[in-house]
Amino acid sequence: MTKPIAFQTASSKLKTNYYLMKDRNTLFIIGITLVATLGGLLFGYDTAVISGAEKSVQAYLITSLGLSSLVHGATISSALIGCIIGGMLSGLLASKMGRKKALMLAAVLFLLSALGSGYPEFLFFKMGEPTMGLLYMFNFYRIIGGIGVGLASAISPMYIGEISPADIRGRLVSVNQFAIIFGMLVVYFVNYFIAHGKTIEYINETGWRLMFLSEAIPAAIFGILLFFVPETPRYLALTNQDEKALQILTRINGIQQAKIIMTDIKKSVDAASEKLLAYGKVVIIIGILLSVFQQFVGINVALYYAPRIFESMGAAKDASMLQTVVMGLINVIFTVVAIATVDKYGRKILLMIGSIGMAVGMFAIGGLAFMKVIGISTLVFIIIYTASFMMSWGPICWVLISEIFPNKIRGRAIAIAVAAQWAANYFISSTYPAMMEFSGGLTYSFYGLMSLLSFFFVWKMVPETKGKTLEEMEKLWKK
Repeated sequence: MTKPIAFQTASSKLKTNYYLMKDRNTLFIIGITLVATLGGLLFGYDTAVISGAEKSVQAYLITSLGLSSLVHGATISSALIGCIIGGMLSGLLASKMGRKKALMLAAVLFLLSALGSGYPEFLFFKMGEPTMGLLYMFNFYRIIGGIGVGLASAISPMYIGEISPADIRGRLVSVNQFAIIFGMLVVYFVNYFIAHGKTIEYINETGWRLMFLSEAIPAAIFGILLFFVPETPRYLALTNQDEKALQILTRINGIQQAKIIMTDIKKSVDAASEKLLAYGKVVIIIGILLSVFQQFVGINVALYYAPRIFESMGAAKDASMLQTVVMGLINVIFTVVAIATVDKYGRKILLMIGSIGMAVGMFAIGGLAFMKVIGISTLVFIIIYTASFMMSWGPICWVLISEIFPNKIRGRAIAIAVAAQWAANYFISSTYPAMMEFSGGLTYSFYGLMSLLSFFFVWKMVPETKGKTLEEMEKLWKK
């Protein structure tokens, strides 16, 4: 005879009880997660599309105007200014508009950026006549897209984290990172096929425009599908829409577990102070440092400048694009490794293993650069480095940022962490060309040193959150 279910609280390890999971609507959870991860896909698409277009943009808007490498770096990284703005606004918009409507706004911004970046001359300028005004307009459209990226980078994992059951939250939030990497891989293929077999003149005149315009398709799909997903139950509870929150929790988890989770959410919402530092400074500092280290290890240098790096190794234009596609496939494979292991082994151990792998890869690339050795060995260590990042800091940083903050401060705390991440990203990406002119060996060694420091940071400061409900995080920080 089947024993009755013994309910305690949501903090009573619901993940271990089969009876509490048997009513879970898995298909519904997967469906709304996949829609939310389109924000991640566009995040990856928008940030990586520049990798194929950056040399053409340099030729059309930088070299033709006689501008410096610093202006080149700032232009290629201009979207990151928008990412910082979007990250800073994400907490306010997620709290005022809701998670769903904030993602809708991001979709609109992605669409506008795709159209404007591909045709920056719209209304005000003539085709084929680069001017400083056109350069400013191009950067404006890239910043608009960056604001969309900043919003999506914070709110997509927040949305997924708030609708996910605790025992599979790590995997579901990691799927967002998979979507980011998949978006990058898709745009690597798009860039490759646009450039393949074409003359430099065609790419510099038309090809780079098509690369940017191609983003309009996934942006439109994302905006449309968002009409069919619900708001998160935790946001609804925070805004006193308890009946709607319970309905969504019931559809996700079944009525019995929904009531338990709803009780715990209401306790957390009612008891928590609205002050940002209500749980101390440490949780905010950890969130910021997770974000900063994720960028200071240099991953976006490898992503933004990948074709140029491979060309410096002796690859032709088409070959460098193809090697970038290969690197994108490696990224996807090792992101899947993270998805498969994050809820089994936990967050900390994967982060520390990844830090070691990244340090080995970057120090080796730095050493090869000092010795002026360029070849297959460099490619091998680039792959070791990126694979290590993708199985650890890539997805798991977002998992931790989405889950370590208590309910009442989550929106604002995530906004601070994400803004810090994009500020660090902008610093690293915009300084890369000038750093490489000074010393390639020292540049890569710096990223190796940051990777090593990230190991000690995780070891000493980051708590393990595997299997804990979002409401349990409040108890962790109260201790």
